[in-house]
Amino acid sequence: MIRDFKQKLKDDFVAGIFSKTSDPAFIEIMGRGGFDFVIIDLEHGPNSVQTVQNLLCAAEVTGIFPIIRVKEDNSSLIGEVLDIGACGIQVPHINNADDAKEVVMLSRFAPLGMRGVCRFVRAADYSSMDRFSYFSEANEAVIVLQIEGPEGIENIDRVLEVEGADIIFIGPYDLSQSLGVPGEVDHPSVEKKMKEIIEKSVRGGVAVGTFVDTYENADKWRGLGVKYIAYSVDVGIFYDKCVEVVKRITGGGV
Repeated sequence: MIRDFKQKLKDDFVAGIFSKTSDPAFIEIMGRGGFDFVIIDLEHGPNSVQTVQNLLCAAEVTGIFPIIRVKEDNSSLIGEVLDIGACGIQVPHINNADDAKEVVMLSRFAPLGMRGVCRFVRAADYSSMDRFSYFSEANEAVIVLQIEGPEGIENIDRVLEVEGADIIFIGPYDLSQSLGVPGEVDHPSVEKKMKEIIEKSVRGGVAVGTFVDTYENADKWRGLGVKYIAYSVDVGIFYDKCVEVVKRITGGGV
């Protein structure tokens, strides 16, 4: 699953969605709907490591690639979500090369890192998987580094030099706040910084991702080389559809 995802990321692009619910049915629906990946959000969502396990099971049923966004580059958090079977992690607030190196170290087993070792976990099929195969395959988990502040932008060249990261993700809303225009993700100053990160990442051979909540922005950033596009949030999409349905059945138009 991981290798197929990485190959599609390299050859084309992948489309996903953020999830802030704790209902496995939502994850299954995303998979049935054709999304390539889901970002299960522990930073701004209601889930715990325990409830996320059920969401990972739902992802596996429908073949949607599960990535978990943790709250921070915390060793116990990163290890826990990988132990329960996340195929990738997304870490926010990466500000410099040291932050990036820390994430890689906490996400990989030796010799690539120093992730805590336990083979009696869900990711290793509860010890039924050959231990050496598990350690090797686990080291292929996707690592997404999230850049969203002025310090991260300033240090992007050094961050890109860190080996082991698969995707640089630009958080446009946090970026807009750091530039003094909170919520204005289409502001010229925000777009300028995003384009700088995209250009440098593409030159460095690292895939770039971002969040969008309009089709126009999805087309725009894909056209500029973004390969990992997270379109909106499950609860937001459901809300928008509810509003549309209510307007239609009450004669209010759309």
